[in-house]
Formats: sequence, structure tokens, C-alpha cells
Amino acid sequence: MAEMTVTINLRTGLQARPAALFVQEANKFSSDVHLEKDGKSVNAKSIMGVMSLVIPRGAEVTLRASGSDDAQAVERLAAMVTAQE
Repeated sequence: MAEMTVTINLRTGLQARPAALFVQEANKFSSDVHLEKDGKSVNAKSIMGVMSLVIPRGAEVTLRASGSDDAQAVERLAAMVTAQE
């Protein structure tokens, strides 16, 4: 299992278009991937789940993955949401 806590740096947070891109990237990995904010954890491969967290810029979230490519999944997804715009 791989886990990382990151701060969202995307201008609009993880909403709408960035959320869709995040989910598309998560689906490229075979590992189970979850995103957690304020104690609520959702499947990071589900657009409805990710959108339900309502993640603004500056929010702290935890990425968790378990499976054969868990470290790569967490690293890549963390890089997506922490990139400076």
C-alpha cells in the first residue's frame, strides 16, 4: 500500500475538468486508488466520488493505493494535483 498527503495547488481545485482528468489518470492504474478529504474516502476512479468531496485549491487530501502499481499511481496523481498553474 502506498499513501501520500498533498495540498491541492490547481487553480480551480479538483473540480469539473481537473477532476475528470484526475479520474482518467487514476483509471490507467490497476491498483485500487482512493482519495480522502476530511475523513471521507472515495474511489479515485469515480468522477462522482471525486466531485462529491468538493475539493478547493489549498485543501489537504490523502491519496491511497494498493496493488501492483500503487507507488506509481500515488506518485503520478500527487504530481497532477500539486502542479503549480
